[in-house]
This record gives sequence, structure tokens and C-alpha cells, in this order.
Amino acid sequence: MRSASGNGFDSSDSFAVSGAAEGAARLHDIPPSITPSHGDDSHLLSRIASPADVKALAPDELAELCREIRATLLAYGHQHGGHIGSNLGMVEATVALHRVFDSPRDRIVFDVSHQSYVHKMLTGRAGAYMDPNRFGEVTGFTNPDESEHDQFVLGHTGTSISLACGLAKTRDMEGPGSGIGNVVAVIGDGSLSSGVAFEGLNNAAEQGGNLIIVFNDNEMSIAGDFGGMYGPLARLRASGGTAQPNLFNAFGLDYRYVEAGNDVSALVAAFEEVRDIDHPVVVHIHTLKGAGYDGEETHADRQTASASPVSFDSPTGVHPTDNVNHSEPWHSDHCNLSDHEPHEGQCEASHWQNPDAAIGKPDDPRKHYGKMAMAALEPRFAAEPGLVVISPATPGSNGITHEFRERAGAHYVDTGITESHAVAYAAGIARAGGTPVVATTASFFQRAYDQFFQEMSLNRSRVTVLDFLGGLSGSDNTHSGAYDVTMFSNIPGVTMLVPTSARDYLADLAWATAPAGSADAPAGPAVIRVPGEAILAAERDATLLPVTGGQIADRPQSASLPASASSASGGISAATVRGTVSVTAQHAGARHMLDWRVNQMGSQVAIIGLGNAYPLAEQTAAALSDDYGITATVIDPRQCTSLDSDVLESLRDGHQQVITLEDGQLEGGWGEKVTAYYANHHVSDGSRNPRVLNFGAAKEFTDRVSLGELNERYGLTVEQVTEAITRCF
Repeated sequence: MRSASGNGFDSSDSFAVSGAAEGAARLHDIPPSITPSHGDDSHLLSRIASPADVKALAPDELAELCREIRATLLAYGHQHGGHIGSNLGMVEATVALHRVFDSPRDRIVFDVSHQSYVHKMLTGRAGAYMDPNRFGEVTGFTNPDESEHDQFVLGHTGTSISLACGLAKTRDMEGPGSGIGNVVAVIGDGSLSSGVAFEGLNNAAEQGGNLIIVFNDNEMSIAGDFGGMYGPLARLRASGGTAQPNLFNAFGLDYRYVEAGNDVSALVAAFEEVRDIDHPVVVHIHTLKGAGYDGEETHADRQTASASPVSFDSPTGVHPTDNVNHSEPWHSDHCNLSDHEPHEGQCEASHWQNPDAAIGKPDDPRKHYGKMAMAALEPRFAAEPGLVVISPATPGSNGITHEFRERAGAHYVDTGITESHAVAYAAGIARAGGTPVVATTASFFQRAYDQFFQEMSLNRSRVTVLDFLGGLSGSDNTHSGAYDVTMFSNIPGVTMLVPTSARDYLADLAWATAPAGSADAPAGPAVIRVPGEAILAAERDATLLPVTGGQIADRPQSASLPASASSASGGISAATVRGTVSVTAQHAGARHMLDWRVNQMGSQVAIIGLGNAYPLAEQTAAALSDDYGITATVIDPRQCTSLDSDVLESLRDGHQQVITLEDGQLEGGWGEKVTAYYANHHVSDGSRNPRVLNFGAAKEFTDRVSLGELNERYGLTVEQVTEAITRCF
């Protein structure tokens, strides 16, 4: 019963809703050929324009609607790709939510909102999943610009409960005039592991009032599920929701359990029972990720340490799975299927499905360079017990393969969706003398900004960060990496390296992870921006680097430079165009990772291309030479932490223009520092103050705009840069 404080419930308030209601959707009875066509009234989904249409269906039509939605998702995944697995598991729950609740008056907040495809279908956007010509109409996440039924733009994770608490607080303060009814947070698919989710649970119990938290427990995260809470959750599932300790009761929350999480009738009954409830409640539903994939063939070959024989006769179509008692620290799902061959259940491949059109294509930069880094680190494990690779839940997308994880054993740790914890955890490893490498996507690292400042940088922790998908890309607005340079390069004590080749990338990794006490080891944390599309394309096609041909290490040393200026990683390091060598470059035996590299010495124009923008620097220089007879100086800065003042000073002689190119946010970014340098070091001889032109991205969010279009928008093309240069002469 409700406690005297109004915030807690004892274990007697927990009960289970189980069993398959008559007519429930059977996940393995879906004819593979069913693909509803938009406008075809013979299909229920084609007639759903709003949640009101779901409410108007007869009870026995709900299972058929679920069947059609699932068939649509399967076809969409093959043609377009996306987060298909989590949505297949949420079909019945989403239909039940819109059957019971009255969106948008009842506010439904999806987290992670990559679980919202079915919600979008039921709120007027089904055509965007059925008609290939309309696939681009909707984002992969909720978005209020698309529909009043979407509450927030949510591409990251763990925040739904906090957001729901805010909605409910305003409703309760304003009363009936708020226009807000029930508030429902839908969290799951690993997002409960986020620390902010626990902060939300804590606040929800204290706040009280109507708040319904639907916990989608599919026994998975993006990869495996990690953390001490998953054992108690497994015992809750096994006991029908009665086992103790109960995580949610411990927070003082009411609790209900629904074993049949893929039974639409059981879910409708459960949601009807909590609708208009006067206190916070958690409805824990047990679903199957990837429900509806043809899993028989792959399940037959699946070997697990403790799994029971797979049954295909479950009344609800939910197959027995077991990912709790694995002895391996990496919690493998024992599935090495590729992204276009996912199967039901605890299969990492089902998290993201590539379209069939991508089959056979080479690895993207994240996987290509991620595999390369792991291959470089793995041979060191035997001799370096403190060397640990840490992934906050996204190993596969960054080239950390199943095979690597298996061989790495305790040298690999998946912390779950916990970027803040992962960085602080790495700082602890470093403090103890270990060598941590934290690897995830640039936009996810934003969630750990405080830990980068405090635990990592203020404490001078020897942490290496592999920053994937940094810079411009065609990503959605919540996954853009265009802001990583402005973030990392401005944190005191952080060294941010921006390699432009696989050779430099591996050299940077070796330097950043050099054992403590090594003669040339960095004194603090290092961030390595993993090369992107432009660099990988140039490595696969050397004609995209017309100045060097990608053979910097093999180029002869300039006769005007002493031998001490030769870079250990190839080319000319910290050399000026007039042959003056940086003072720091003369220190014998040092690996000067922060010295800029001059790859071509010229005059009139100096082009400095940072990271992924470096190939553009060479291509622009080639155009200036071919079309205008200008031999430009071409510089690879190799890092964006500091300026090489020796190189910048040398450019005063014979250079009227200095051009900076970067594929990230220009305002607050790297190029402006070069401009500021010359402005703050103005000399009396006006001819020795070169004009600086900065090229980079505007300060804006972009949503699924192609990389080519973004480059055009920001002037990052050979034609646009060349035109700007010649216009100034």
C-alpha cells in the first residue's frame, strides 16, 4: 500500500499480468511476402491516420494490425535499413499504448526514441515506411517538427523519465488547464543503464502524481546488457515480477510486471489498469528484440554456455533466451551475423540493420579504422595487463568485433550506455597505472563533458579517447560530430590529434597509449579523432591526394632542412617554407606529435587542412597550380590543440593568404585560432601580415543532409575555396 510519506510502495503492490490473450499476434506466422501498400484499404495499417483509428478497431483486429506493422518493418529494413530490431520488439506495446492512451493530450515520451517507428506509423506517418519514395520523410527518432504526437527530439538515451517528470510537474502545478493528461515514459533497449535514468527514477518517486514508466526489458542493450542490475531484473522475469530485491520498489515506486510483452491484448489490459493512476508506477514488460525475424535457421546453430533448447511453440511467439549467466566478461550473444542478417532475440546484429543495397560494400570509416586500432592494441595485451579498451555500449559500429572481444577477455569492458561513467572509470584506471582507451561516437561523448574536464583533464589522467564520427557527416541532428573539435580542443590539458592517414592514426595511438614513464609519453589525456570518409576515400584512391599521392613518408627531405627536422612519421615536421626549423623540432630523439607538417613548400598562398579537410587542401592546391600557376604551401597540422607558431611566423614571408579548412563548426573551432594569432601578433610591416580565410561549418544542427550537400553549403569544395582565394588577389 502507499506509504505514509506518499513516496513508496512495499513489495505487496507488485503483481504480474501474464498469459497470452486470445487472438494475440503470433510472431512466426507472418507471411514473408506481406508488404502493405500505402492507400490499399485491404490493409489495416493503410487506414491508420491517427491514434483514434487504432481505438476504433475491433479487439480482434489489433493482432492483425501488429502483424501488418511487423511485415512493414521487415520490408523497410531490407530496403532502407534502420533500428529495426528494437521496433519489432515494441510493436504490440506501441499499439497498446495508442489503444489505451489519448495522445497527444496524454504525453508519451519514447527513450531511446529509435524505438518509435511504430509510434510514427500510428500517428499519421505510416506512408513513410510503406512507400520507398517517402522513406526520407521521417527521422529515425521522435521529432516534434514532424508531429504533435512527438514530445522531444531524442537520439540519445536515458532521459525520458526526467523529461516525463518535467511534463508531469507542470501539469500538476497548472491543474486541468495544462492540457496534459497521463504522462508516459517509455524506456528500454539498454537505456535504463544510463545514470540519468536513475536520477529520473529518484525524482519520480519523490515528486509523486500521475507518471507511468513503461520499461521495455528485451534483455539487451545495443550489444549485450551490462551491469549489476541485470541479475535482479532476470530474477524478476523468472518470478513473474515478485522477486526481491526489486530495483523499482527500492526507489519507492509502484511496480507491475507483464511477462507477455509481445501480446497486444495483455498489454492493453495492463495499460488500462494504470491509466489515470494517481502515483508513479513502473510497468515492466518483457519483450523480444527482433521479434519477427526468421530466427529458426540461426537459432539452430546458436551455441551458448547455459541456454535452454529453443522452443518455437510459445503462445506469444517469445522464445526463451538467456544472456544473463554467461561467464565471459564481454557478454557475447554468440552471434556473428552481419548487419543485414539479424535474427530474433539477443542478437547484436538486430540493433541496426543495413539495407540490402549495402551488402558487400567495404567497411565504413568507423569500422575500418576501429578494427585497425583494435588490431594494433591486441598484441600488447599479454605484456600490458593494464591496457583496457572501454566501449560505452556501441562496440560493433566502431569496429570492435565479436572476435576481438572474445580474444581480449578482461582487456575489453562494455560499460553499457554510460558515457559519463566510462570516462570517469577510465580516469580511475589511469590513476592506478593502467592504460585505458575509451571508444565511442563523437556525439555520445558530449554526455561526458564534465568528466572530461574534471576526472580526466583536471587530474591529468592518461586516458586515450577514440573519437568516432567526428566532423561533418550525413547523420541526423542528434548524432552530428561537427562540434567535437570545439569541445575537445578547448579543454585545458587535453591533446587532440587529428590524423590524416592510417599510418599517422596508428602512430598517434601508439604515442597516446605509451606506457607511463616512457620517454615520449604524453603527460595527460589524448583524444584521437578517428579519420572519416574523406581520409578513407583518399587512402583507397591516391589520386584524391594530388600533391603527395598519399606517399608522404617516401617523399625526399628538403635540401634546405637539416636531418633533425625529418618527422618520425614521415614528411617534413615543423618546417617553415623558407627552411627555418621549429626550435622544438630540434630536440633530439623526441616524437613531436604537436608539430605541423609542411607537405609542399610554395608561396603566395598557404593552405592548412585539418583532419578530414586535408584532402581538400591538396586538391585546392592542385587546382591553383593547374589553373593559375600558383604553387601553394600545403600544411597538415596533425592536431588542433595548439598552434605551431614557428610555421605561422614563417608564412609571413612570401604569403599573402593563409587558408584554414576544417570539417566542423567554424565558430569557436580551430581555424579562428589561426586568424586570432595573426590579429594578436600584428607586425608593423603590413606586407608581412597575411590575410586569413577560414572555411568550416556554420553553427547549426543539420538533419540527414548528405556530406556532399553540406560541403557545398559551407564552401568546402575545390571550386569555392579556389574562387575565394583568387578573388582576394
